[in-house]
Amino acid sequence: MGESITVVPADGDLLTEYDALATRAFGRPVGDATQLAGHADIRVALDGGRVIAGGLGMLIEQHFGGLPVPSACLGAGCVAPEHRGDRLSVRMLNERIRPLQEQGAVLATLWTSSTGYARRMGWEAPVPVFSWSVSADALKRDFAHGDFAIEYGLTPDTEELQRRLAPQWNGTLLRPPWWAAHKQRQHGLAFYRFHRSGRTTAGYLSLATHQHERHGATLDVHDFWATDDTVASAMLAFLGRHNSRIPTITFQRTSLPPHPLLLHGLHRYASATAESWHPWMLRILDLPAAVRLRGWPADLDTALPIGVDQGNGDTTRYLLQITHGAAELQPTRTEPRVTLDRRQATLWYAGGYRSTAAARMAGIHATDEHSLATLIRSTTDHELWCAEHF
Repeated sequence: MGESITVVPADGDLLTEYDALATRAFGRPVGDATQLAGHADIRVALDGGRVIAGGLGMLIEQHFGGLPVPSACLGAGCVAPEHRGDRLSVRMLNERIRPLQEQGAVLATLWTSSTGYARRMGWEAPVPVFSWSVSADALKRDFAHGDFAIEYGLTPDTEELQRRLAPQWNGTLLRPPWWAAHKQRQHGLAFYRFHRSGRTTAGYLSLATHQHERHGATLDVHDFWATDDTVASAMLAFLGRHNSRIPTITFQRTSLPPHPLLLHGLHRYASATAESWHPWMLRILDLPAAVRLRGWPADLDTALPIGVDQGNGDTTRYLLQITHGAAELQPTRTEPRVTLDRRQATLWYAGGYRSTAAARMAGIHATDEHSLATLIRSTTDHELWCAEHF
C-alpha cells in the first residue's frame, strides 16, 4: 500500500465520489453512503486526491444481558477493485473504528461475507444466520388469526414496543430515532401493527413488496416483533393472506427471532426452506469496559480467575467478579481456571456458547467442569439475535 494514501472524513464531493465507488465496488447502488451522511462517521481513502476506498460507522448501543453497550456499527465498506489485495481494507477498518472508540464504543459490529478475513482481525460470528422462505398458503392454513385488529402505519407506541422487546435478546440495537424512517426510505417498507381492541400494540411487521419479473409479486419481511406466541401467530396468518398474488413469503435474515414458532406451527415442514447467509460479526474493543457495561444474571455470585490469550504469546489474567447483576474484570496473578483467546472471549460475551461441550469443542481450556459451566452460564440468559442489517 502506497505511502501516498491518506484516510480522511468524507463530505461534499468526497461523499459523492464514495457513493460512486460503492456502486462500482458492489455492482449496484448503495444508498447508505449518502442517506446516512447526517448520522454516520464516513471515512474515505485518497490516493492522489481520488477516492479508492470508503466506509461508514455509527455509534449505536447494542443490547447484551439486557443492557445497551456502545458499539461501532460498520457498514458499506468497499475498496476499488483495482486496489484490492494490498491490505487497504485492514487500514480502513481501523480508521473507521478509531473515532467511534474515542466516542465511547467498546464493541464493533459488522455484517460481512469475508468471515475468514474478519476473524483474522479479531471478529467472531456469535451465531449462524438464516433467511426463511415459506409458502403463503401454508401460513394462511396453519396459523390462527385470533382476535387481533390490524392497522397500517407506524406509531409511537409501535416503536416503543420494539424498544421494550429488544433488550430481551443479545445483539439487538437500541435503534436511534431516525432508524425506522431511514429503513422505510431504503426498502420502501410498509408497517402493520397488531393489537386487541382498546389495547396498545402487541406486535408489528415491516414488509417490502416487489413486482415479480413474470407475474404476481414477492414479499420480504424485514421486521417481526411480537410480545407472545398468540400475536406472532396472528402476524403469520396475516402474511398468509397475501397468497392470492404472492406464493412465497420471505423472511429476511434479520427478521425472525430465534424461536421455533414458525416451524412448530407448520403442518408440513416441506413448505419452508432455510438459506444460510453470511453472519453478523462482533469484536470487543475494550474487554473490561464491555464486561462492566453489560447486564449479568442477578442470581449469580462468583469470582472466577480467567485468562485471555492475546494472540502474541501473552495471556492476560483477570478475576471475573459477578454479583447482583453487575460484573468487573480486575487484573490478577491467580492462575486462571478457564483460558480462552480473544475471539472465544467475544463468543462467550455474546452468549454464543450454550453448553460446556460447545465451549470445549471451540478450544476453550478449563481446569474443571464447574468453572467452565459457571463462565458459560453467566452469558446465556438471553438468546442471540441481531435484528438489524447495516
